[in-house]
Amino acid sequence: MATKTLTYLYRNYSEASRVVTELEAAGIPRDDISLVSHHVEDRDDVGDHTGTGAGTGAAIGGTAGAAAGLLAGLGMLAIPGIGPVVAAGWLASTLAVGAAGAATGGLIGALTGAGVSEDDANLYAEGIRRGGTLVSARVDDNRAAAADAIMRRHNPMDPHKLGAEYRSSGWTGFDQQGGGDRIVVGFESQERARAARDALVAGGITSDRIEML
Repeated sequence: MATKTLTYLYRNYSEASRVVTELEAAGIPRDDISLVSHHVEDRDDVGDHTGTGAGTGAAIGGTAGAAAGLLAGLGMLAIPGIGPVVAAGWLASTLAVGAAGAATGGLIGALTGAGVSEDDANLYAEGIRRGGTLVSARVDDNRAAAADAIMRRHNPMDPHKLGAEYRSSGWTGFDQQGGGDRIVVGFESQERARAARDALVAGGITSDRIEML
């Protein structure tokens, strides 16, 4: 059965978190939902997955609550051009592997790889940088209409209007330059954390650059 990826940007984390909760209630597996949100200092539900003395490289944190929903597995991730965000789901895993050197393209590459147009990917990345929250869901044809209705019901930002607004102030595209090379990601289970670690090693990241928290 064919699948599609639905991606929407929301003005704040509260709206996006309600979308995630409703998608899960509608039967969309948490493994098929992703969330990326800026302004991590405003998130009260993100635990400390950074540890101490991790140094430079990738730090993969396994969090409790494997049976809980996606939001229980939020962790911190540094994205070039944006800085620290909270993220969870398959998109966070893709970004972690890419930022640590196993793939290229950063956030733009991850979004276009998920089926988002390059123009929209630039707008969404810039929207996250300016404080927005992105939700992306992979759904089969049977669930696509219901999932899309849920995501549209919570006032997603219109990429066309957003682009006009940004360009009116001189913006020409998302700038991925900058950001550190220490990657910190939280997963909802040790099993998924180990899988991410194995992916990093397979991609050429030496084990001494990875710390399981």
